[in-house]
Amino acid sequence: MSTTTTATTPSRRRKNRGKWGYVPYLLPGLIGFTVIILIPFGMNIYYSLHKWKGGNAPMRWYGLGNYADLMQDEQFWTSFKNSIAMIGAMVIIPTVIGLLLATVLFDVLGKRFGPRVASTLRALYYLPQILPVAVAGVLWNWILNSQTGAVNVILRGIGIDNPPNWLGSTDTALPSVMLVLIWIQIGYPVVIFMSALQRVDPELYEAAELDGAGWWHRFKAITLPQIKPETFVITLTCTVAALKVFGPIYVLTRGGPESSTLVPSYYSYLNFFDKSKVGYGAAIANVLTLLIIVVAVVIMVLQARSARREEEGH
Repeated sequence: MSTTTTATTPSRRRKNRGKWGYVPYLLPGLIGFTVIILIPFGMNIYYSLHKWKGGNAPMRWYGLGNYADLMQDEQFWTSFKNSIAMIGAMVIIPTVIGLLLATVLFDVLGKRFGPRVASTLRALYYLPQILPVAVAGVLWNWILNSQTGAVNVILRGIGIDNPPNWLGSTDTALPSVMLVLIWIQIGYPVVIFMSALQRVDPELYEAAELDGAGWWHRFKAITLPQIKPETFVITLTCTVAALKVFGPIYVLTRGGPESSTLVPSYYSYLNFFDKSKVGYGAAIANVLTLLIIVVAVVIMVLQARSARREEEGH
């Protein structure tokens, strides 16, 4: 008995050592996550329970008062309504157009002119993604400027005397911002979908073609099911980006005119810094964070269910 115990003890120690051997590798990430995310988020929750103007001003306990005030704030609800438009501009439209462009690049141009042409066009579509927001903002401010912008110069040239004030009118500001976001975002799904199409087995297309299936039937029956994981990834990442979009709004419109392009992230910033309502701005940020978490969990659950159904089908 003693021999067995002596023999097994070192092996147990080695196992325990193996279990905890990876901990040092996780520590840098854990420390970074704690310092960059957990501690600021905890402070944000604390601030949201107070009325505070920032700096050396006294903090006054307000409990859930900031959250109750949000429920009565029309601008708060307007900002979330505008977020739906942002989802359309950064998720739905770019995903649909990006899938079509990726399919054309991969199926048509890539096969006819070679992979280099398809890769070059893919890089051009992705270029707006890597442009700094400030550069993109300056570019689109020049294009959409009501007086000297390229669009209005062309419109005046064809006889339209009073072209729209694209970024300065409540009727056109939100659609104009949406157009810019589509332009910025469209390259991302193109790149992801082209990578997804490269892993689809070509024999599936050949077999379907021999059976007489046209392009649309092959696309619907083979392409869409095969690239479903990438579709979920694009939907998740782009939805989160749409809900927390800030840079383009700040550069182009500052939430105006008359809150027509106001979004939650910019409204939180506005209260934090311009209005010196730190607690109220923190409450907006917390509600936005909660919404993003809920949306992300829902999308991941749907993805898991879809994967489970496919496994059961096989």
